[in-house]
Amino acid sequence: MGTLKTVLLTSAALGLAAAAVAAAVVYGGLYNVAATSQHTQPVHTLLETAMRQSVRLRARGVEVPRLDDEQLVLRGAACFRAKCQQCHGGPGVAQDDIGKSMQPVPGPLVDARHHWHARELYWVTKHGIKMSGMPAWEYRLAEEDLWAVVAFLERLPDLTARQYAEQTRAPATCGPSQAAAAGAPGDARRGARALHQYACNACHSIPGITGSSTHVGPPLDGVARRAMIGGRLANTPGNMVHWLRRTHEVDPRTAMPEMGLTEQDARDIAAYLSTLD
Repeated sequence: MGTLKTVLLTSAALGLAAAAVAAAVVYGGLYNVAATSQHTQPVHTLLETAMRQSVRLRARGVEVPRLDDEQLVLRGAACFRAKCQQCHGGPGVAQDDIGKSMQPVPGPLVDARHHWHARELYWVTKHGIKMSGMPAWEYRLAEEDLWAVVAFLERLPDLTARQYAEQTRAPATCGPSQAAAAGAPGDARRGARALHQYACNACHSIPGITGSSTHVGPPLDGVARRAMIGGRLANTPGNMVHWLRRTHEVDPRTAMPEMGLTEQDARDIAAYLSTLD
């Protein structure tokens, strides 16, 4: 009994000590967050391991389509140059300044297929990686384009610098899907994700959306109860979609930018905002 009590007290003391150290690191500002300073190797290894395991767990159920179609590969090559090359570079092509300066550095993808399954590359491309600079392309690329990028990544290790230049020279036609079923209701759950993917929480505090305390734009709590949108339109779902997509058409003097929302994304965001009453 005495031994058990000693073990428990020791464990509690160690736990309190660990909490005290963590509090000192966080609130004392001891960890250097500057991008000019690298993570320590243990921190880098810990984060990378956690990331890899997280991706593998969540990508297990992804069904991979055929990726050997040449037109799909070429479409992915153009998308890669337009969306990925600036951070990851390519054979014979260096990263742009933004990619070189990130911490952790977004490494080259010429060997990606040797480390990741196609389903995992798709998951990372679609959902991104928190706190790494890797964005989620779900709201920027159509489903076919996501798989086109994966198809090109599967081919990338085999390309010379000259072949890479040839395959990526075509104009990029990739982008978000503009298709939206007429009259289809918005998906509030997807709208919550869209709000932070379109960086709405950079200017607005939004219930249910994580973000810093910001006062650039008005808070959106209770927006469903408001009579007007932007002081110009009656607060209806259709008008909210119009405001989100054609903001400057409604009010040319507003400082709120147009974020390039697709019709479906605007419907989904409007559906979520309608729950904030």
